[in-house]
Amino acid sequence: MRIFLAGATGAVGRELLPLLLDRGHQVTALCRTDDAARRLRAQGADAAVADVFDADALDRVVRAAEPEAVMHQLTALSGGNRAENSRIRMVGTRHLVDAALAAGVRRIVAQSVSWAQEAGTEPAVEDEPLDLTAPEPRLNTVSGVQALELTVRQLPEWVVLRYGTFYGPGTWYALPDGPIAAGARAGEFVADADVLSFVHVHDAAAAAVDALEWPSGVVNICDDEPAPGHVWLPVYCAAAGAEAPRLDTTTPRQGWARGASNHYARKHLGWTPQYPSWRTGFTGPPVTGA
Repeated sequence: MRIFLAGATGAVGRELLPLLLDRGHQVTALCRTDDAARRLRAQGADAAVADVFDADALDRVVRAAEPEAVMHQLTALSGGNRAENSRIRMVGTRHLVDAALAAGVRRIVAQSVSWAQEAGTEPAVEDEPLDLTAPEPRLNTVSGVQALELTVRQLPEWVVLRYGTFYGPGTWYALPDGPIAAGARAGEFVADADVLSFVHVHDAAAAAVDALEWPSGVVNICDDEPAPGHVWLPVYCAAAGAEAPRLDTTTPRQGWARGASNHYARKHLGWTPQYPSWRTGFTGPPVTGA
């Protein structure tokens, strides 16, 4: 299949590109610099240099690639700028979808997040509403997610992957040298009741490849063990070589911080994470045969 990969140099994109090439797909990878283009070509991909905020340039490179499917893995996560990340979801997604429609693309697979839904008592599932009454700055994130998810539905076939919190190489939680690990060693974090669902970046990429064959819809992609901070953070700190974190046993969980369920992906789509739990995934190898 001819695939246009937007976000090829991000944490998921770096894992995703070799998986797509190994499956025999012909990949055109979007990047912003000539140096990045040379690195992508050295891996076996075609490369297109354009800025996702330049609608005309993006339209030209998508048309030239003649893709059958578009992979949307664009983020601004490396700089930690949430406002810029929301801008990519709103404006960048609009430009990418317009270019895909103009080029006759039928299918898109897009990166979203699994923590944008309303408050609840159980891990979030796919059909629950987004938290559109949240206060700022959370509302900016949720609004960006809503814009992305509505925009990609304009293609005939679409899959939205609501990822858990990324960990593994190239992510904020990378061990031992990611920024969260550094913060843990500096004693910056408190282990509280807020629940996270994690996903190893390799599992995130593998799900994107599988999603080329999935029916249209929203899918949570996370591991099997949503956990509160007072459970997962001490394990992470130990893996990072940090002292045990301070514990907050009095502040109640924020209602939306409830993790997410991967039941639909596992039971109905046959997706199985190689890293089913952060407990071993922070430092150990994937589970073979998972």
